[in-house]
Amino acid sequence: MGVYADLVRHRELFGSLFRRDLRAKYKGSALGLAWTLALPLALMLVYLVVFSVLWRAEATDLDDYWLFLLCGLPPWVFFATSLQTAARSLVENAPLIRKVRFPRQLVPLSVVATQVVAFAAMTAIVLVLSLWFRPESRDSAWVAVPVAGVIVVFVAGLALAVASLNAIFRDVEFVVAAVLLPWFFLTPILYRLEDLPGAESRPWLIDLLHWGNPLTPAVEAYRAPLYAGELPPAADTLYLCVAAVVALALGALVFSSVDDRIASEA
Repeated sequence: MGVYADLVRHRELFGSLFRRDLRAKYKGSALGLAWTLALPLALMLVYLVVFSVLWRAEATDLDDYWLFLLCGLPPWVFFATSLQTAARSLVENAPLIRKVRFPRQLVPLSVVATQVVAFAAMTAIVLVLSLWFRPESRDSAWVAVPVAGVIVVFVAGLALAVASLNAIFRDVEFVVAAVLLPWFFLTPILYRLEDLPGAESRPWLIDLLHWGNPLTPAVEAYRAPLYAGELPPAADTLYLCVAAVVALALGALVFSSVDDRIASEA
């Protein structure tokens, strides 16, 4: 895991890359870093209007469906935006990578760090809403914060793998973009798995959607303390922790295997 140890050894460089990416993201805007809160809030409102008002999804037996929806969105939005932005990070920073020798893994990891700011803002929003509208969640809602931390670790590992592969094979970023849309609908953000048609007649399909999709345990573990007022299911929490470790190992393995080629092919 020496790939990640460089985050500590070169923390000042990592901080500089993070600040550069954050400033570049909102450069020239009137609100500046205020967009960190405004953009996630606007995105969450769009989903809320489309699926809870126009689509009339509140016809389900879920109380406060709008909050159920909002409590599932932050992990997905963070995951999707991190993978998409990290995928091109090494390619976009090719001039810097060719000129200066430094731990190149800091580039995609700093991009993920900028997305953590928005993830934190979205988590703060749903945490406040949960504490206000779901009194039964007031003792458990805070557990979503460490769960969010594990999600960050999981996404960071995957983002490093994707960025490394895309530096060598440019098709990777297009594959990621194409996969994210169906992946969203296969993740129980808009619905509960147990409410799906055929949930009783085809339990194997529900198990596949649950355990075959690493985002499902992440969303379930994140949403349970916020919406249901319960501790995250033990199985989902264990799955997420194992997935985070595997993602870190995968990211380190892929990066190490292509590191020598990044400068010449990025």
